[in-house]
Amino acid sequence: MDTRVLGWTGERLTTLGIGSFALGGNNWRFAWGAQDDNDSITAIRRGLDLGINWVDTAAVYGLGHAEEIVAKAIKGRRKDIFLATKCGRCWNEGDPVPFARLKADSVRNELEASLKRLGTDVIDLYQVHWPQPEADIEEAWGVIADAVKAGKVRYAGVSNFNVAQLKRAQAIHPVASLQPPYSMLKREVEAEILPYCREQKIGVVAYSPMQMGLLTGAFNRERLAALPKDDIRRENPFYQEPSFGATLELVDGLKPIAARLGITLSQLALAWVLRRPEVTSAIVGARKPSQIEETAPGGNVKLSSADVAEIEALLKKREAKLA
Repeated sequence: MDTRVLGWTGERLTTLGIGSFALGGNNWRFAWGAQDDNDSITAIRRGLDLGINWVDTAAVYGLGHAEEIVAKAIKGRRKDIFLATKCGRCWNEGDPVPFARLKADSVRNELEASLKRLGTDVIDLYQVHWPQPEADIEEAWGVIADAVKAGKVRYAGVSNFNVAQLKRAQAIHPVASLQPPYSMLKREVEAEILPYCREQKIGVVAYSPMQMGLLTGAFNRERLAALPKDDIRRENPFYQEPSFGATLELVDGLKPIAARLGITLSQLALAWVLRRPEVTSAIVGARKPSQIEETAPGGNVKLSSADVAEIEALLKKREAKLA
């Protein structure tokens, strides 16, 4: 699989990374429903076998469970994997609803807990999950900077930050990477964030490039109605009308493009995100091996300017429909 350099770090990441949001199971408020741990482990290992060299997780996914699953999946292969996790979302025992916290003592405790759950002495990329509470960004970032100096963290990154928040972190310690949401349906980062990251040599690892499965072609109204009641996607605005119907029309328009290129819709969605040179890698979730087998080739697909223009026309048509 193709690789790209993560910003100023010199680290080469494959253009796809394995995400673990859905692998935490259904014991937390933002779950995608129940998940079989054996399927999770097998899916991660299959992704690694296909050449993907990095895994992204977070303490809050499944309230610690996703990190434990990742640890089992990479056991014996840790030295070959770039491992990323996040802090800033905490929870109380027995309560499925996490809360935001960026106080110094909390970040220190979260780091130690993640190291233990992941079964490692060092985390390659430790990220502030959300800039909330915003007043505590500097406090949390200072702790992570100290962890880099102490050798417990190799690189410090952030997730969901805007440019002003990136500048605040940069004033204390260099930001290695930003993890923003980015897909055909969510393009806000193109205006200011991607240009700033290019200028500052900050790596970009995009999450939700297939917009929670909507751009895979796997969804229709029947599939939406069949989602488990504990699947948080039921509440997401992209899964509500009129957005959902407009996206189904978009996907129908994308199908001939994917067919002409000999790729799947998932691979097309990934190639579209990766068309931007600022993007180091796109994070793909997989709940079973067959899913990562389908998406993995998308890391090597290159779109022509004509392909991009054709997709842009379809996206404008969707925007007009929702205006």
